[in-house]
Amino acid sequence: MPRKNVNRRDFLKSSAASAAAVSMTAASYDKVLGANDRIGVAFLGVGGRCQAHIEIIGKLVKEGKGGVAPVAVCDVWDGLEEEYEIERDGKKEKRLYLQGLYPSAKKAGLNVDDKTHVTKDYRKLLDLKEVDVVCVATPDHWHAKMSIDAAQAGKDVYCEKPMTRTIDEAHAVVDAMQKNKRVMTVGVQSMADPTWTKAYELVRSGKIGKVAQAQTSYYRNSAVGQWRYYRLHKSMTPKTVDWDMFLGSQVKGVSGEPLGPQIPFDRAIFGQWRCYWPFGGGMFTDLFVHQTTHLIAAMGVRYPARVVGAGGLYLEYDERDVPDVATIVADYNEGCQLMITATMIASYPIEEVIRGHLGTIKFVKNGFEIIKDNPQGGAGIPARLEQSVKGEFVDCAPPQGRHADTEALWLNFLQCCRDRKRETLSTPELGAAAFTTVALGVKSYREGQVLFWDKDKRQPTLADRSWATRWEQRSKKRGKPEQIIGWNAGETGSLLEPPAYQKLAGPWVNGKDPAG
Repeated sequence: MPRKNVNRRDFLKSSAASAAAVSMTAASYDKVLGANDRIGVAFLGVGGRCQAHIEIIGKLVKEGKGGVAPVAVCDVWDGLEEEYEIERDGKKEKRLYLQGLYPSAKKAGLNVDDKTHVTKDYRKLLDLKEVDVVCVATPDHWHAKMSIDAAQAGKDVYCEKPMTRTIDEAHAVVDAMQKNKRVMTVGVQSMADPTWTKAYELVRSGKIGKVAQAQTSYYRNSAVGQWRYYRLHKSMTPKTVDWDMFLGSQVKGVSGEPLGPQIPFDRAIFGQWRCYWPFGGGMFTDLFVHQTTHLIAAMGVRYPARVVGAGGLYLEYDERDVPDVATIVADYNEGCQLMITATMIASYPIEEVIRGHLGTIKFVKNGFEIIKDNPQGGAGIPARLEQSVKGEFVDCAPPQGRHADTEALWLNFLQCCRDRKRETLSTPELGAAAFTTVALGVKSYREGQVLFWDKDKRQPTLADRSWATRWEQRSKKRGKPEQIIGWNAGETGSLLEPPAYQKLAGPWVNGKDPAG
């Protein structure tokens, strides 16, 4: 297949000929620089995911929506643009690989010879007055540093999920956004789907009764191994990649420690960094964050009280660090539980649901179903789910089409930037709660400990027997029942309807029957 290894010198030779092919020309870019009526976007980390963001901003420019324009790009790699061929189900198809600094600058309609707006050092872009917003789509270990630096420079932030790599970083980002009064959206695109808001309204209304448990999952399968399908290229070398900047080994993070380790150049670590702990959190933080964010929003909870993580690396023995099977169980002070589970070596899913005492919300395409439950049915042996149970369907009309949810998230974010409204569809506060949940799962899995979350100190502690003891003691309280914690706060005591014979229960004191 035709191939072009992109470096700046070679790229300059062809930039004039290719300018007409891009949707946003250098001329339109020049018009936008310094314009007060448009929001200028700088893209930091223009790998695979960021290509969608560049496309969306280009689409908005072409359609005259959002009052936005691309003004700068940054990446540590010169980049590559080439066609390649893949085979699926016996059919071959051609695809275009386009990533890195110079190809992305071309795609955004920028002048690749403009060292001010096309650079490997993101800090230069934060000094530009024409940059109003930064889109952070780098590897996870750079998210917090770039987001905080941007906030301090007076920029608003669209940051890809997970919001950060560590729990401390997540809360440092929240603090920075609040202190500097910056608008931020975390790129969990499903938050643009109204399904979760409508489900939350249903939960709050009490239609499914006391919420007890929720479950969600992220199942995939890959013959080459999860994230190994990110292509490695001969042109990835220490000459084309600013390896020290990628690692962040010379840059201090919020904890005072370097962002990353000092290790030899490795194409696999550069191109498939999600497989390694120093740069990401595997399934836990890359995939679980999606599901956790929208499900805790629908449930109406935020930080868990107790978390345990489990799993292992059971098949993908290809020098990766992160597991290919993982599960997190999170318990909440509100008196409910969330389970997030996945494997990267099998694709058959489980249902995504919120279970209440009087019914279940089952999330399906375009909305959810409400399946009524009858606690009067009595106990019995649970039946296997031989076929999917149908309920009352609620159509939530989510965004439809390629990148439609991400575009909707962008439009909401841009409007919030104009209105100086911090309550975006995917706030850093929500992002910190979701990330803390999954990061506690990582810590539990790796350290073999069950963890509590100390909400006042914003840090994990080792769990003890007090969690079970607390609920057992509550069950045995007599007299006026205590108020239920969390939602349903107006209700008191148990929601059960004890049978008449339960009045015969109770300790016999001095041989006296409590029932009289």
